This record gives sequence, C-alpha cells and structure tokens, in this order.
Amino acid sequence: MSSEIAPLPMEKFDELAAFIDEMQLEDTEARQAALIEVLHRAQDLFGYLPDEVQEFVAARLKLPINHVHGVITFYHYFTTTQRGMHQISICLGTACFVRGAEHVIAEFERLLEIGMGEVTPCGRFSLAALRCVGACSLAPVVMIGDRTYGNVTPDQVAVILAEYDQADAEEKS
Repeated sequence: MSSEIAPLPMEKFDELAAFIDEMQLEDTEARQAALIEVLHRAQDLFGYLPDEVQEFVAARLKLPINHVHGVITFYHYFTTTQRGMHQISICLGTACFVRGAEHVIAEFERLLEIGMGEVTPCGRFSLAALRCVGACSLAPVVMIGDRTYGNVTPDQVAVILAEYDQADAEEKS
C-alpha cells in the first residue's frame, strides 16, 4: 500500500535555483565540483531525488543527466525514493537477524500496512533495512531518525509508534 506521490512544490525548485545561482559557477569544472553540495541541498529540500529533481539539477548545472544520476547512485546518502517524515530502519546484521529482527519487521509492516522500502499513505513513516549499525549487544536494533531502540521485540513496536503519534500530535497543537 504505497502512497501516491504528490507533485513537487515549485517554490522548492525556485529555492534550489537560487542556491545554485548564488554559487556563481562559471565553468564546467566548477559546476562538477559543486554537484555533491547541490545534491545535498536538493535532498534537504525535497527529501529525496526523483527524476524531475535530477533533470533540474543537470540542466541548471549544464551537466549530463547520466553524470548526475551516477553520483546519486554511487553515494548511499542520496535516495531516489521518497521517505517518510519518520524513517524507520531495522538492522538486519547477523546479531539482529539471529535475535528476531524479521519478526520486528513483520510487526512494523503489519501495523503500518506497508512493506520494506515503502512510505505510509500519510507520508509519516517509511521502512528500510540496514546492514549493521554496530550495536550488536542491543540486537535487534531499530533506528528512527537519529534515535536508536535496542532489544526490540514485536510487542514493543506499537509502543514505539505511539511515541511518534503523541509527538506529532503535540507538535500540531
């Protein structure tokens, strides 16, 4: 149950254009050197780098689209798929897997009604797998944003999600 993607806001394209213009990039070498910084800014603005944003950056920097796409796919920081406001990452390293990470994943999928790599229709949550977070003594490990949850069991998943429901409700009021 993946959400339908809304059109990207034009004001964010305008902001990205202004950012690029402020850099005053005169030649191809300068534009290539600025590409990663521009992609970071674009991902901060849009949350991800869909084809439309990649094409915009390529045109604005006068670089081939395949060069822009190559940089995006080379660096793991960049993503071409939309993420939720709260990015839930579940470790699937050996220790986490042996201690039941797949059951934790199944519970997140059941409660959020999405699969790995998907975003809830409301855009609040997305699910992803991590290879290893280096906290094997806390296995299984779940990260949501910068927050780490250790020794997670399937029955804790609803409690964890409720924390974000409460925080989001408080933020709205």
